[in-house]
Amino acid sequence: MVLKMAKLLVGNYMTAYPISVKPTVPFKTVINFMAENGFATLIVMEEQSTMPLGVLTEREILHYVVSEGKIPDKLVKDLSIKPFVSVTPDTTVIEAAKLMISKSSRILVFADKDKLVGIITASDMLRAFRKTIISPTLDKVISTKIQQCPYESSILDAAKILHEKKIGSVIVSRGSNYGIFTQRDLVRILEKEIDLASQVGDHSSFPLVTAKKGILANEAADIMAAKNIKRLVLTEDNMLSGIVTARDIVDAFQIEVG
Repeated sequence: MVLKMAKLLVGNYMTAYPISVKPTVPFKTVINFMAENGFATLIVMEEQSTMPLGVLTEREILHYVVSEGKIPDKLVKDLSIKPFVSVTPDTTVIEAAKLMISKSSRILVFADKDKLVGIITASDMLRAFRKTIISPTLDKVISTKIQQCPYESSILDAAKILHEKKIGSVIVSRGSNYGIFTQRDLVRILEKEIDLASQVGDHSSFPLVTAKKGILANEAADIMAAKNIKRLVLTEDNMLSGIVTARDIVDAFQIEVG
């Protein structure tokens, strides 16, 4: 069934009742929990409070691991916790998308002023947008600078590229074959306590999932959903030409709707 944008409400697409962690939880425990459950974001909240202090994301984990070359012996309260933007369940998904892009923030959902009931991510938003007939081009959101590293590079060196370039993934090359290494892969590696000097290619996803440049937003979102990925590399004349993330595709939709 095709739906109109105005009919897509956050409450129908959010991840309900997200799990939170206390500020006194060790950093390593948080990493293990995120890896085991596939979470990219954790909400930080005092035990007796109903209002979150902020959110902890894979990017913060990347920052501290690159800075110290290992998992730091810290508690969540010692880390840089990021702010969030709040919406209600009856906020439209497109309104939430505009907030996410303009504020560069995670979006938490509150039923009342201080009653947290959910979180809505870029992937959740794409699940909603795929139900519409709108399918923007990706021309305005494609990243054409694709960062690469050899298969034999160390995990830590690949993580440094992610950190320095402020990106969520790096393409891993082995001859004419390509794979991808992401922040999520790093979290899984940390959970398994794998030596960060190990070669990154052994812990990357091969083969690389690609689509031809010119693909529309809904088509890209369909591929991401089917492959359970958040990044899609685009090709032109059998060459890597760009990359789009779930967040980029959300941006394309909010640009299109205006």
